[in-house]
Amino acid sequence: MLFLNRISTRQKKINAWMRGIKRARASRRINFFLKRSRGVIHIGASSGQERDLYAEHNLKVLWLEPIPGVFDQLVENIRGYANQRALQALLLDQDDVEVALHIASNSGKSSSVLPMKDHKRMWPHVHYDGQLSMRSTTLDTLIRRESVDERSYDTIVMDTQGSELRVLMGARSTLQGITYVKVEAADFESYEGGCTVEDLSAFFGEAGFVEERRQCFSSMPGVGSYFDLVFRRLDKAQQPT
Repeated sequence: MLFLNRISTRQKKINAWMRGIKRARASRRINFFLKRSRGVIHIGASSGQERDLYAEHNLKVLWLEPIPGVFDQLVENIRGYANQRALQALLLDQDDVEVALHIASNSGKSSSVLPMKDHKRMWPHVHYDGQLSMRSTTLDTLIRRESVDERSYDTIVMDTQGSELRVLMGARSTLQGITYVKVEAADFESYEGGCTVEDLSAFFGEAGFVEERRQCFSSMPGVGSYFDLVFRRLDKAQQPT
């Protein structure tokens, strides 16, 4: 029995090691654009889990996170990263609008300005356990107000749980200087009234971007799939007239 337990423990370690390798490979595939970037605006920062990844590529980073407690943890986590800065802001398509931000039970990671819909079917253990009243701002306004040097950033990474399209509508000026956008989205209505992969593809197509890469990271039969999507701005000569 002891021998079998040792084999089982060893197999678990091997399995964990293999899963780690697969995750690292998947991360490299979807984050290929970082080696071509000079700076990242990360919208929906959470606690800054990608801070080491960005540091490995020597990137300048502007983190944007609305939830006060999570923002405090973010600030603590990036302390000592000289090229990384955090601002607390709730980004949408209008300035100075009072909105309810629903706070999710998974340390705020699934928090949104939208009610959950089929997100509850895919992740039934995640729910809202409170909300905050906050004032919105657009990315374009925030960039001007905080005197951010837009030339330092050519990449946007965003995860705002269904409100991505509204955030992008408020970032049209900033997008003019952006080459890559990585965004998380579903092919179903995860949040009520939230944007889908199809919505984002249409927006980026009109804005002169093309989908460069797509990677599924969660799927459920009868519900749909979640993807990381990377869009790249076309050269002016390549853009449709």
